Amino acid sequence: MINQVYKMAAPTLFVTLIGVTVRSVLFNSFVSSWLTDRVEISTPLTSWKSMVEGLTLLERGISPYAGDTFHETPLLLYIFYYVRSISPTLVPVMFVMVDLMTAFILHKVATRTMKYLYNLQKWEEKSYASGVDPLLILSSDVISIPDLAMAIYLLCPYSIVTCVAQCTVVFTNLTLAATFLFTLQGNAVAATLCLAFASYQSLYPVTLIVPLAMHIAIIKMQASQDKSVNYQRPEAVHSIMLTGAIFFFWLACLLGLSFLMLDSWGFLRSTYGCILAVPNLQPNMGLFWYFFTEMFEHFRTFFLWIFQINVFIYIAPLAIKMREHPLFIMLVQCILIAIFKSYPSVGDTTLYLALLPIWSHTFHYFRNSLVVGVMMLLASLLAPVLWHLWIYAGSANANFFFAFTLIYNTAQIFLVTDLVFGFLRREFALKHGMEPLDEDGNKRPIRLQ
Repeated sequence: MINQVYKMAAPTLFVTLIGVTVRSVLFNSFVSSWLTDRVEISTPLTSWKSMVEGLTLLERGISPYAGDTFHETPLLLYIFYYVRSISPTLVPVMFVMVDLMTAFILHKVATRTMKYLYNLQKWEEKSYASGVDPLLILSSDVISIPDLAMAIYLLCPYSIVTCVAQCTVVFTNLTLAATFLFTLQGNAVAATLCLAFASYQSLYPVTLIVPLAMHIAIIKMQASQDKSVNYQRPEAVHSIMLTGAIFFFWLACLLGLSFLMLDSWGFLRSTYGCILAVPNLQPNMGLFWYFFTEMFEHFRTFFLWIFQINVFIYIAPLAIKMREHPLFIMLVQCILIAIFKSYPSVGDTTLYLALLPIWSHTFHYFRNSLVVGVMMLLASLLAPVLWHLWIYAGSANANFFFAFTLIYNTAQIFLVTDLVFGFLRREFALKHGMEPLDEDGNKRPIRLQ
């Protein structure tokens, strides 16, 4: 029994040890200060240098939100203020601990999600077509995939450099991971509180309230005698409205607490105003900075609406088409946020990359896996090179660097379209077979409509 427990815990302990060791070594080297300046990792909203400037202003009795250089939220500002007042050496430890907490939460998320999907598969298996065994979730997946999800988060280069650069996006990832976990547990109060923290930090996660409320409603419906999913049922409507109300209550409390701390609403302009209006056009891994640098001022407002709406508009069709699978919608929406937010960084990809193995049963129908992998690798390796040629060597220009940020985001778009296609194609195959036949026994062409 002890040997069995040791064998199960050994991979987790080994991965944790490597993840902590790599981060600790890099924190104590010159790499840490170099990564802090990388535009691929730090943005005007999440950079550690911006946080240090805000802390310096706060220590001197000046409001960090009086100017246009600090864009973090007041709660995170005061958390670091008290941590640094104890000992500045605690800051790197704090970042490593946050990453560890996120990894362990993701392990629990993967475990619960795999058990949920496996039990759902067993319940629906009688209605599946014959010959769909390659598409089914295996009992071994329930054990192995949580370890894989944790390993990806702790050992992914994007996650490591984000932590070592002390990019505050790690706190958003922590709260989002906790949101997934409490949603799976059916704990609406805790799930909405964590989502409110994530939305308070970076605004865009507010869109996740839709699939969160849907999943809580599904849990309530499955607990009743009639287990069918119908959002028009009174208990479903009541659950969705209550979950939404609790979420906005928590968000209002966080904003109200921020006001009490500062005795001013000025932080709204510096945080959410910066996210929505995009006044800082410092290059990053996103799509906004290049277009708005080249754009005439009188077109700016129109295209701001066009660019910003991309994060919010897709949640409606996803919720309609995949209404029985809100957990999958949450993953897809996390990818869309990482693509279309105004100030993205490589740290935004770490959460959904760790969650991807949970949906590995959809990989059978992926069409662009090699293309996505090569594009992400090229963008990761060559974007810093082109940045150096543009800024330091003077032998390139903004077009060169933007080309690789475009490759980076195009790869993510290919990934999310493959993921949605693979999910829908698998759902169809489970009901009609992997190679459905017509009345004459010939293969029937399949068209997605």
